[in-house]
Amino acid sequence: MTSPAVEPRAPRITVLVEGSTYELMDVLEVDGDRLARVRTPFLFEIGEELAVRVERNGTTIEAVAKIRAHVGPADARITELELSPRKPV
Repeated sequence: MTSPAVEPRAPRITVLVEGSTYELMDVLEVDGDRLARVRTPFLFEIGEELAVRVERNGTTIEAVAKIRAHVGPADARITELELSPRKPV
């Protein structure tokens, strides 16, 4: 008998504010260790920094995400985040 294949979970990024986490982003891609592309209903300012928790491949870290760019049309905008060096949680 074989065990069913376990699908890896999609990466998850939550915003940290005063000890609480908020699920404000749908992660489209995490490219390496430094760049993430997300969809969010919020239009954060370019250069704005957010404290975030990143869950990926069974590992959770906290980092600072700097808003790098908004790309694409207004109805399908993608926000690019530059992630700081990370610390494990």
